[in-house]
Amino acid sequence: MFASLPKEYTQYKNWTWDNFKPYADDLISRELTPETLTAWMTDWSDLTRMLTEMFARLYAGTTVNTIDPDVKAAYNAYLDNIYGPAQAADQACKEKLLASGLQPEGMALPLKHMRAEADVFSPANLPLLAEEYKLNSEYDEIISAQTVTVDGKEYTVKQLEPLYLLPDRAFRERVYRLAAERQLADREKLNDLWMRLMTVRGQIAANAGLPDYRAYKWNVLHRFDYTPQDCYSFHAAIEQEVVPAMRRIRQRRQAQLGYDTLRPWDEAVDPLGRDLLKPYQSIDELVAKAAAIFHQLDPQLAEYFEIMRRQGMLDLDNRKGKAPGAYSISFDMSRQSFIFENAVGVHDDVATLLHEAGHTFHSYESFHLPYAQQLNVGMEIAEVASMAMEQLTAPYLSAEKGGYYTTADAARARIEHLESMLLFWPYMAVVDAFQHWVYEDHALASQPENCDAKWAELWGRFMVGVDFTGLEDHVRTGWQRKMHIFQVPFYYVEYGLAQLGAMQVWRNAIQDQAAAVAAYRRALALGATRSLPELYAAAEVKFAFDAETLGEMVRLAEEVMEQLAQVA
Repeated sequence: MFASLPKEYTQYKNWTWDNFKPYADDLISRELTPETLTAWMTDWSDLTRMLTEMFARLYAGTTVNTIDPDVKAAYNAYLDNIYGPAQAADQACKEKLLASGLQPEGMALPLKHMRAEADVFSPANLPLLAEEYKLNSEYDEIISAQTVTVDGKEYTVKQLEPLYLLPDRAFRERVYRLAAERQLADREKLNDLWMRLMTVRGQIAANAGLPDYRAYKWNVLHRFDYTPQDCYSFHAAIEQEVVPAMRRIRQRRQAQLGYDTLRPWDEAVDPLGRDLLKPYQSIDELVAKAAAIFHQLDPQLAEYFEIMRRQGMLDLDNRKGKAPGAYSISFDMSRQSFIFENAVGVHDDVATLLHEAGHTFHSYESFHLPYAQQLNVGMEIAEVASMAMEQLTAPYLSAEKGGYYTTADAARARIEHLESMLLFWPYMAVVDAFQHWVYEDHALASQPENCDAKWAELWGRFMVGVDFTGLEDHVRTGWQRKMHIFQVPFYYVEYGLAQLGAMQVWRNAIQDQAAAVAAYRRALALGATRSLPELYAAAEVKFAFDAETLGEMVRLAEEVMEQLAQVA
């Protein structure tokens, strides 16, 4: 019957579970033998691709337009009517395959993942997981509605970012305080949402028979290659190797600005008083120059980007009613990738597009794998794909290489990017350490005032060099403004680990860029068929948490920044 399974999203976008169910029932009831294994796996894979693409497109629709009731209704209808039965059917297929004792080629690691998922699967969690998705949408609605009026013009909080680049310090402070006031206005809304989320997540862990939600997520996220203790070791390495570098960066900035103290509205402005970096004038130009850079880097990667460009898979402009943030997502049945961004005319837009393109390249490189179950890569390698792309493309940022800037401005942009990478690690440590604390003592962390106190404590430990006097409430509630904490818990240390891997790819590229890009692509093409240490090794880098490896990358970044400063 699978010969009749639609291959195009337009053919099944209005399907209900009643349409999908016969195919799921066939898989569950069909005899599974060595002779039928390949066909069965192919059919299961196709059904999985259909359902994941449907979810991905509906989710993307809610972020592209958060205020369209029809879009939200379609997404909620999927969660209410399709998500639960689809998950249950998928679990039945996993259990059927596991019970058979058969192992399709290239499925050793996915089978390990399935066994872990089977251990924590509970039918009682299906409505709770659907409810969690709805609460996540509520978070988007709250954040996307945060607007500020500055001198008669309305801005989203994201749209304020270019204003922090302006030389007028008093103006920057006024903008910052307006934004902080608006964000604090939603404090109680977000506290209420947090308590509801914590209730749901606590019950999910209990239904799975686990002592806490961290244990549940560790299983669901397939963290077989490292432990919470490894994360604590990473935090300590960051405190030892990166926090002093953060202090040096901010002391240099303060001295260049000539201020007695560095305030949060001073972190983005050019410390030498240079004109604002203006990488592009239009979204079309942003895209065209990114394409030119990819053509310089690698012909095949460039072709992937051109495919997205031709297919309309780029939604990059910032606008009211659009969800915050940036992401890429795959439409697996169509073998397409989609990039979502909120570009506002700053260099970060360029870095974000290059970053998200790395994710899409990962998808395109692994689409050749025969089974959808081989595509569920860990974020620890997925973020290497994106963060390494930021660095691999760095030599092509100048206009003479097809990019956005003069030679001096390209050097300046690279310095700013390297600084941001170093400054990221301590912030990552705050977010990750906070999440470990949250789910180690669920009852304590269910009270928002305790979250405020813990966040402030961690902020003081890692985030040195900026004076937040008089802004203590805004600091304490910083956890409310970190989307990952609300929507994708425990998805953040991956960025820190992957950045360490990506910087090693960059180190290799300094020595031999062609070889480094080739190794990078080989790793991406493996999808989820190898362990994290093996995937990193394929990219010719080390999966690491230690101070020695971290310190080497910090020193490299500081050395390169010093060299670039001679040009900028």
